[in-house]
Amino acid sequence: MLDIKYILENKESVKEAVKNRGKDASIVDKTITLDAERKTLIQKAEELRAKRNKLGKDDREEGAKIKEELKEIEPKLKEAEESFLSALKLIPNIPAPDVPIGKDDTENLVVRTEGTVPTFDFKIKDHLDLGVALDVIDVERAAKVSGARFGYFKNDAVLLEFALIDFVMKKLIRKGFSPVVPPVIIKKEMEEKMGYSEHGGFDNMYVFDKDDMVFVASSEHSVIPMHADEVFEEKDLPRRYVNFSTCFRRESGAYGKDTRGILRVHQFDKLEMNVYTTPEKSDAECEFLLSCQEEIVKELGLSYRVVKSCTGDLPNPNRRMYDIEAWFPGQNTYREITSCSNCTDYQTRRLNIKLKRDGKTEFVHALNATATAIGRVIAAILENYQQEDGTVKIPTVLKEYVGKDFIGIN
Repeated sequence: MLDIKYILENKESVKEAVKNRGKDASIVDKTITLDAERKTLIQKAEELRAKRNKLGKDDREEGAKIKEELKEIEPKLKEAEESFLSALKLIPNIPAPDVPIGKDDTENLVVRTEGTVPTFDFKIKDHLDLGVALDVIDVERAAKVSGARFGYFKNDAVLLEFALIDFVMKKLIRKGFSPVVPPVIIKKEMEEKMGYSEHGGFDNMYVFDKDDMVFVASSEHSVIPMHADEVFEEKDLPRRYVNFSTCFRRESGAYGKDTRGILRVHQFDKLEMNVYTTPEKSDAECEFLLSCQEEIVKELGLSYRVVKSCTGDLPNPNRRMYDIEAWFPGQNTYREITSCSNCTDYQTRRLNIKLKRDGKTEFVHALNATATAIGRVIAAILENYQQEDGTVKIPTVLKEYVGKDFIGIN
């Protein structure tokens, strides 16, 4: 969430930012009103306590009166605090000045396009037809066992998954990232502190109300809270993690979209980068994470474009977000395979993750970025590297990990 002090000092610009993000800007005025109401009650309670502290032994009647007044005020103060925080949490992060203003993903900005889109002199297939023909993807049996939007990876697709994990992990460890395999089930209260739930975030998650737990939609949901209520020393920043986890999403609101194949499924594996850094370096860290993503995609030999998300397409906690979209020949279009987000102190303020320097504490900034969305990258490899004889060539950087040159040739 934002700092109320910042909101009070920048009321009009915050309202404009909320409006540009497609949200109701009246929440800013409501939050300011609720803040004033709670402060009035805080002042009254403090005055009564101070008055009580000055009473002597002979002022029992006055003390009893103050006690009753406090008993009346304190529940109102608690309610006012809760109402204020609920409203404050509805205000999204402030977009960076260079973020384009737009209503949704149709108004995102293509920053650059890299690589050469492959051409074929034979009739090509999409990743599902290739996966079925090569016996490496099975969505029919997955539907029988688990329902729609699930899939089995089999045979060489399994080798390809572990090749991607090994390749990307080793690359990022060399760049100073620490590897983590985090829990995939977290407390609901921790998920709430990530800043997605106020605008329907839980609708897209598998929630276990009996246990107050949720399956993570991405590994940063368990890795960013790992340092909740902790204080970093400046010398320990930036702290960079690369995480492997299985992720789970209901894909609510996405029915009818990408139903074919494995592009939009309920369960998928992913490598994710998470970073804590000082506030003044978070934008530079965001560009560094993007450069890591591009390096991986380039070494995989995929043509891609970098897209900057507009205000209407930013998730609530984000100041800025880039997507990398790879070319999918079987669909004749670019499709998202990574995202890179600077969430500033929006999440760390709720999680109470701080930095201590110069005798003072402040909130660190947190970032998240996809290292490899494994299912989508495998789908992209199948489509881009397909051969006329029905086999699929393994990208050069993965051959040593897979142990062969082609899928479909033993």
